[in-house]
Amino acid sequence: MNVEVLFAILAVLFLALLVYGGILTRKWIADASDFILAGREVNTVLNIFGVAAIGFAGTSITLSPGFGVLYGFWGSFICLGIIYSLGGLSMYGVLFTNFIRRCGAQTLPEWLELRFDNRVRLVVTIGSIIGLTGIMANNVVSMAVVVEGFIGWPLIFTVSVMFLVFLTFSYLGGLWAITFTDFIQMVLGLVAIPVIIYGFLNTYGNFSWLENNWPAEGTVWSEGAIGSLPVFSIQYPSVITFALLFAAFLVWGNNYYWIRAASCRSERVAKMSYIWAGILLCIVFYIPLTLVGNYAYSAFPEAFIFGGGALGPTAAYGVFLRELSIFVAAFLLLAPLAAGISTSTTAHIGATSTAVRDIYRRQFRPNATPKELLKPSRVILLSLGILVWLLTFYPGGPIYLFAFATAWLGPPALLVLLGIIWRRFTSQGAFWSAIISIATMVVLTFLDLFGVFSIGQYTHVGVAGLVVGVFFALVVTFATKPRYYGESSWQKTPNEQNREKVDLEEQDIRVLQFIYQGYETMSELSDMVGADVAILNINIEKLDLGGYIERDSLLGSGFYSFKVTDWGKEKLIDLTEEQKQLADNNLTHESLKVLRIAKNDPNKLVELVTSEELSSLKLSTLLAKLIRNGYLIEGGFWKRTISMSGSGEQILEQFESVKTA
Repeated sequence: MNVEVLFAILAVLFLALLVYGGILTRKWIADASDFILAGREVNTVLNIFGVAAIGFAGTSITLSPGFGVLYGFWGSFICLGIIYSLGGLSMYGVLFTNFIRRCGAQTLPEWLELRFDNRVRLVVTIGSIIGLTGIMANNVVSMAVVVEGFIGWPLIFTVSVMFLVFLTFSYLGGLWAITFTDFIQMVLGLVAIPVIIYGFLNTYGNFSWLENNWPAEGTVWSEGAIGSLPVFSIQYPSVITFALLFAAFLVWGNNYYWIRAASCRSERVAKMSYIWAGILLCIVFYIPLTLVGNYAYSAFPEAFIFGGGALGPTAAYGVFLRELSIFVAAFLLLAPLAAGISTSTTAHIGATSTAVRDIYRRQFRPNATPKELLKPSRVILLSLGILVWLLTFYPGGPIYLFAFATAWLGPPALLVLLGIIWRRFTSQGAFWSAIISIATMVVLTFLDLFGVFSIGQYTHVGVAGLVVGVFFALVVTFATKPRYYGESSWQKTPNEQNREKVDLEEQDIRVLQFIYQGYETMSELSDMVGADVAILNINIEKLDLGGYIERDSLLGSGFYSFKVTDWGKEKLIDLTEEQKQLADNNLTHESLKVLRIAKNDPNKLVELVTSEELSSLKLSTLLAKLIRNGYLIEGGFWKRTISMSGSGEQILEQFESVKTA
């Protein structure tokens, strides 16, 4: 049996497992929130694997060894191991995850409307979709290049099979199916990495062999086939451009990293999973993958274009496999297949959620329920595959396609950062910054593609877009009036002098009542009310202007955490004594009903969603609050499982006479 047949058998088995995962998780999908956010039920281990699976991608299988060939060990490891893994992912956990969990926006563009306006949301949505589909295409091409280079299968055949499989199981199971395949991919990866290490040490030799056989000038650690990686150059690639493109742009401005944080069970789960995923990638994956490129170039310098061969540096992984046994090579060839499919599907659900919530729902069906959005979500997911297909033919291959894709995520990354730390930043400043930055990159990209002018000889197109974006953000912001909380005179604590008279309507009172009952973040309120956060924010700002609520802070995650003031309590005149007693114990009639069902038969909780009595996110919020207050105990690896605590038993006895149905 040759390696081609063996790989084909392993690939068919793996792809069948993925389709089975889509069928298995399909029954977990009750509405669009389940499809896009997995019902906010993802635990720490699953999200570590999910986030790390994005990093251990078809891109890393090609770029990490490829940069090891071009720039030596440290040139590659600094870029992907340190800048992307620690500076991108781990810092994302520290800086952004609590904010994402509290603000309530399911997608990054949705938050941009919450912070700025609908124009900003629409412009960034279009740019984000292009960037995310480019990342999808890059992972497909990266995997196909490795397979083509080692086995010789036609590129178009490999790409077509990958499309068919990842569209099938993504269509069936949404984010739950993708979480399933991320888990499978990471299991394969954690098995593959020791095999890779054994492969290059046993086949070629230890580090002394590597140092003695390095064909480039300098040492294997500091210089590669074309020298050392520039540090301060603004031309791509360099340390500076990598920091911008693969930490700030790729992670901070990326919708699927936002979704991953929003899908977690709690703020702590989101934060710790990103921190540990970055550390896992840095140490466990990128050190061996970089060494693969170093060993491949040392063993077969004549195979690469630098030694007279025909292969580019991104083929280093395939070159490395040539000297391994048939079974080991076939198994290690399966790793990029898993990695490429996993990350492509994550990017795909990110683009789909953006298109569904930020274009389809916002522009065409603003009153659609999560259940009504399920079918459009699947149709849009399939439709975006066409754009991915076209981008697989982007000139320059994986290295330049990936940089092109991440450049489109620069504008949202800039707006997120400025929007969080600078309360004076205006909607007009955000809009003109985004639209001119995107327009600049569009023009420069087309000029480059048609051979008219190449910005690459001076800097990367993403750097040019960032400079233009920062300039217009500053100029337009200082020339326009900010929202009320951006005024220097605004204070978070209400008093007679800094608030105004506001007449409250029924929906405002309803939101105020939820805050009084202990649903204190925008995320919890959005899930309870069932409204897009941009619409809910109208109620919040009225309550804030009138002094009926107070924010925890004017910056960061505390901006989306609220408490009712004494003035607000005076407006809740319609609450009964029974409701007040429940609120004093962080309960409502609805959460008391959920608690009773949880005690008698937790499996029946899902019937509340299937009967459309509750949305999946509302049930998740009710459960999370009961868990946070100590009434329920949480468990479960895939889906959340719950059990009663002693405090829960006591509170049910206390309110035994209260009717909930």
